[in-house]
Amino acid sequence: MIDSAQLHHLPRAMAAQRPRDIDSLLANLALVMPLLDGIPSAVFFVKDLQARYLIANLTLAQRCGFKNIRPLLGKTSAEVFPEMLGPVYTEQDRRVLLQGITIKGQLELHLYGSREPGWCLTHKLPLHGSSGEIIGMAGISLDLQAARDTHPAYERLAAVDRHIREHYNEAIRLEDLTRIANLSIAQLERYCKRIFHLTPRQMIHKARLENASRLLITEEPITEVALQCGYTDHSAFSRQFKALTGVSPRQFRLNAGR
Repeated sequence: MIDSAQLHHLPRAMAAQRPRDIDSLLANLALVMPLLDGIPSAVFFVKDLQARYLIANLTLAQRCGFKNIRPLLGKTSAEVFPEMLGPVYTEQDRRVLLQGITIKGQLELHLYGSREPGWCLTHKLPLHGSSGEIIGMAGISLDLQAARDTHPAYERLAAVDRHIREHYNEAIRLEDLTRIANLSIAQLERYCKRIFHLTPRQMIHKARLENASRLLITEEPITEVALQCGYTDHSAFSRQFKALTGVSPRQFRLNAGR
């Protein structure tokens, strides 16, 4: 057990354990990368100060259309991901590297190898050297997966999820969802977070923007896309879409056509 005296010296001890430089860190990570290669539902990476890949797991390489990580190395996300999303990831990386911010549990829309949209929770943090300076960054993105039937409330929450997916283009009230699940608002919020890792409101936005991303690669007018996805206010749709993808609906459409 750590006593108060040890706790006082903990930050100094942690700083002493920091790698001397990015090469030292990579040498240590190389020992565990084979384990990270075996996780199909998560991508992991380390980047340099220019936001270029230094190391990544096989899952990330495969989602970029490569058989191994070699084509990724030395490139930024903007150079390997689709144009509608890659520059957004790189801009996010630069904020971490230049401002030293940490990103925790950012809900993001991704496109997978099949070009189908999928959702993940992204975490990124700056990496500090032994002198305290930023020497790079690391990140991990976890595919959103429900806890399935491991939770006793799963069936009731699955009914909520079905309702949202079937009625995403309508006005969905929180009261409707609590009635379907036969839960209080507090219970619904808590169980949704535990099972789906999202709040009910995030689940609604996720369903709407998932369908919007499919419609935006067609010739459907953007105002019509907004209406079909449950947004009566075009500006609200644009704001929400950009918040979760990093680009406006118009930019998404333009980049998707390239």
